[in-house]
Formats: sequence, C-alpha cells, structure tokens
Amino acid sequence: MKKFIISLLFISLALVLSACNTIKGVGQDVQKAGEAIENAVKK
Repeated sequence: MKKFIISLLFISLALVLSACNTIKGVGQDVQKAGEAIENAVKK
C-alpha cells in the first residue's frame, strides 16, 4: 500500500510539472500574438 501511495505522488508531481510547462508555453504564444498585433497596428 505504501508503494502505491508513493507511486501516486510521483505521478501527480509529474503531471503538475508538465502542466506548468504547458501553461508557460501558452502564455508565451499569447504574448507573441499580442506583439504581432501591436506591430501591425503601428504600421
């Protein structure tokens, strides 16, 4: 039972860390899209 709980904790940690990277990537994409729109408006 103890091994199962430890395994579940590690799996949860891996999912949380991968979600953070995904959210960071989406934030960067949105920022780049905003910059592109700003540049288009300035022209």
